[in-house]
Amino acid sequence: MMHALAMKFTPTQIPDVILIKPEVYSDARGFFYESYSRQMFSQHHIPIEFVQDNHSCSLRGVLRGLHFQIEPKAQAKLVRVSKGKIFDVAVDIRRNSPTFGRYVSSILSAENKHLLYVPTGFAHGFCVLEDGTEVLYKTSEFYSPEHERGIIWNDPSLAIAWPKLEGDYFISDKDKKFPALKEIFHD
Repeated sequence: MMHALAMKFTPTQIPDVILIKPEVYSDARGFFYESYSRQMFSQHHIPIEFVQDNHSCSLRGVLRGLHFQIEPKAQAKLVRVSKGKIFDVAVDIRRNSPTFGRYVSSILSAENKHLLYVPTGFAHGFCVLEDGTEVLYKTSEFYSPEHERGIIWNDPSLAIAWPKLEGDYFISDKDKKFPALKEIFHD
């Protein structure tokens, strides 16, 4: 009989964004871990109900984001990588937050099996560091095109330290047209 596995929940420099390190059970056959446990999340004061799972596969150098949805369809996300590696970013876009306009980043990979919990009120994006990287993420709200928004990935006010790669990033035409943070949240 297998014992209940644990997850270590570690607040980042922006405490509402949580890095989650699951306990991994490995043996000669491979590995097993719980990538989500509603009970564990509730015990760590994250009573989120996820309603949708998304899965992307990308080439090295693909940069996705910075995406978010506005109320009433704002999304919390739980992000993990099943194959490959990403540089994952969450930007605080909560107007009254002391960390408004700041970001946190983390390396998520199939190897380290870390997850990143990104609450509502944050823009999210990532840069793919290995070909064939597969990113899986749960969302707390369904995708809603009319509520979808974004911030330009290279907004100088955010000063995100994206990884340096040979060549240009691969960015969708839609993501290239997003405005800067100050254009969205001007006074």
